[in-house]
Amino acid sequence: MHSDISALSLEEKAALLSGRDAWSTAGVERHAIPSIVLTDGPHGLRKPPKDAEAFGFGASVPATCFPTAAALGSSWDVDLLERVGRALGDEARAAGVAVLLGPGVNIKRSPLCGRNFEYLSEDPVLTGRLGAALVRGVQSRGVGASVKHFAANNQETDRMRISAEVDERTLREIYLAAFEHIVTTARPWTVMAAYNRISGVPAAENHWLLTEVLRGEWRFDGLVVSDWGAVADPVAAVAAGLDLEMPTTNGSSAARLVEAVESGHLDEVVLDRAVARLLDLVDRADADAPAGDIGFGFDRHHALARTAAAESAVLLKNDDAILPLDPAARMSVAVIGEFARTPRFQGAGSSQINPTRVDCALDALAEAAGDDIRLSFSPGFSLSGEGSDSLFADAVAAAADADVAVVFLGLPEGRESEGFDREDIDLPDVQLRLLDAVARANRDVVVVLANGGVVEVASWQHNAKAVLEGWLAGQAGGGAVADLLFGRANPCGRLAETVPTRLQDNPSYLDFPGADGIVSYGERLYVGYRYYDARDMDVAYPFGHGLSYTTFSYSDLDATVEGSGDDVAVRLRLTVTNTGPMAGKEVVQVYVRDVECSADRPVRELKAFTKVGLAPGESAPVEFELDARDLSFFSPAHGRWVLESGEFQIGVGASSRDLRLTARVTLDAPALPRPLGRDSSVGEWLAHPEGGPLLLRALGAMEGSAVAADPTILRMVESLPLNRLATMSGDRLDTADLDRLLDRSASAPARGAAPTDAPRTRHAGPDDCQPARPIPREGGTASSDAVTGRGYSG
Repeated sequence: MHSDISALSLEEKAALLSGRDAWSTAGVERHAIPSIVLTDGPHGLRKPPKDAEAFGFGASVPATCFPTAAALGSSWDVDLLERVGRALGDEARAAGVAVLLGPGVNIKRSPLCGRNFEYLSEDPVLTGRLGAALVRGVQSRGVGASVKHFAANNQETDRMRISAEVDERTLREIYLAAFEHIVTTARPWTVMAAYNRISGVPAAENHWLLTEVLRGEWRFDGLVVSDWGAVADPVAAVAAGLDLEMPTTNGSSAARLVEAVESGHLDEVVLDRAVARLLDLVDRADADAPAGDIGFGFDRHHALARTAAAESAVLLKNDDAILPLDPAARMSVAVIGEFARTPRFQGAGSSQINPTRVDCALDALAEAAGDDIRLSFSPGFSLSGEGSDSLFADAVAAAADADVAVVFLGLPEGRESEGFDREDIDLPDVQLRLLDAVARANRDVVVVLANGGVVEVASWQHNAKAVLEGWLAGQAGGGAVADLLFGRANPCGRLAETVPTRLQDNPSYLDFPGADGIVSYGERLYVGYRYYDARDMDVAYPFGHGLSYTTFSYSDLDATVEGSGDDVAVRLRLTVTNTGPMAGKEVVQVYVRDVECSADRPVRELKAFTKVGLAPGESAPVEFELDARDLSFFSPAHGRWVLESGEFQIGVGASSRDLRLTARVTLDAPALPRPLGRDSSVGEWLAHPEGGPLLLRALGAMEGSAVAADPTILRMVESLPLNRLATMSGDRLDTADLDRLLDRSASAPARGAAPTDAPRTRHAGPDDCQPARPIPREGGTASSDAVTGRGYSG
């Protein structure tokens, strides 16, 4: 520890809790507390030089621009992301950076989010595993990661004021799950609190989120930093569990903290806790610094960026096996599209990197092509989006004169960025008109895409025999595209988000981006493939999809169950074989369905995956282990994850729509009665093993009432809360026994897993998603009057 907190004055302590400037923390010279640097970003270091404008995006020190998260997520490769994380950590450490602000692990609720290129997936399991790998890699080099943006920060529109109205079960299962996995397995040094509100409470001032969940349940022991400018009330933020407000407020926040302590509105013990966490971070940054030369080279990192880009590209279609092109063949190739010459390789905003170099696909294709391949280039369109008759005509003529036309299409800069959301998912009209004309001139067309968020392909992909989704592939993306087109690399990326047939099919379509400061997460759990698969809806390409230049077979799936309840383990074993002509990698995906459940659950959810490299004809065993958490749902009524007894279907395959093998297992878990309160319905009371008989007895003893004897009347009142029934009875309903049950149970939490009172359905009706302990709203408190206490597992 650089200093004993008790030796610091109140003013010094308060000053430590906000930035010294745009990118560094405050120090205290008389106590030898140094300032440390925090800076972007998720896929490369963006450290402004000393003389740069504080919040300008144009100037930063040279750094390797790796593929964006949208691309890296499509690699489905945990080991690759850890390697990228180590490289990011090396460059940050060499630049004197203590904390790298990333990864971004927000879920892709809507394809319109302008910042989707910074996020990994629409699925929390894939996001959590890949995000944890990045954190482990960065922090292995003595640099802290900052997992962001915590939480439910899924749009840019009105991002500093919007309130995400989302029920607790959806929060836990979809929007918090990746953060939870990363915090509990990779132990990031910092977590970044988001701009938005959650049910009315700002994330940076949300005690339930920052203290009860993050620190209390997940045992996070690091520092919580605000997103830049997220704090409106520094006193409320510190009281809620925020430790560091960024950037500098030029002393105004420190003054408010001092006044709050002196006036008794903020306990100094709370302030001291935040200071202790800040000092722990400073100490950790010093103690974890590697000794001696870090020893990285930009050339080596550029090579890694090229590998990562190739591993992340997704081959969406490949009719007639038009790819790979034979570099030794005698043929002519028309390269069309300005993006081949002027690549778009990263997004705009705070993650914008000053790359050490940039490969363009046109040069890389020329280098990879054999002596007998004749390449021509036609820009076809300008990056400004304006059409040009001469550019158009030249491109069509080149296509007509070539054996194959490779057309580079994508989203121009300015169509997707931090700070605003997209209005559609369409490619520019000028590009689509060009593609249509090229396809009329040449039947053998390959399209290469450059985009951060998914684009609509259904209306135009008939004009191409092959479509290669390259994403925003980083500074080495051009070389990776050449490797893939000419078969030096075999495509092995898989979609980390569904490509819908049209924007209107997206489950958030009617609730994005909200209005009047509120956005309703009305689709609940049904984000991405969970929605499309539940409705068996046509999509352009499903979650997990991706083709290869080889083929794979799956066989011999064996599933065994060990233990029960919270100790259950489902072990899966199968064999994957490369049945094609090339070495390649297959992403083996495991999906789980709860066949009969008391809660509304998706028809399948990703629970495990791995990437397997195989030579032609080679087979390899693949093993997975699923635990109770993988098979559970979050029950707001119990305040915990719940595993139910019964049958589960496990599917293993190459996408959510391509399950090659299935197995069914039966699990055993102890019953868990649903918590009861005076506001519980008559039906809930009747289904309870203890409460039901007591209520029937009380109803039968109620003078002048036929409720207990008439099944029709009883069914009519099942939805009536018990306290309302008691009031309506005019005190004829004797609730003394019921009250004693509530009082007795309040101090005796039930244990087990499955709610016994809810009917088991085959994904029939919606579950009651109202939390037993509601997420606190601004200006309010949360309370619960329940029969059972709460425990947390998983």
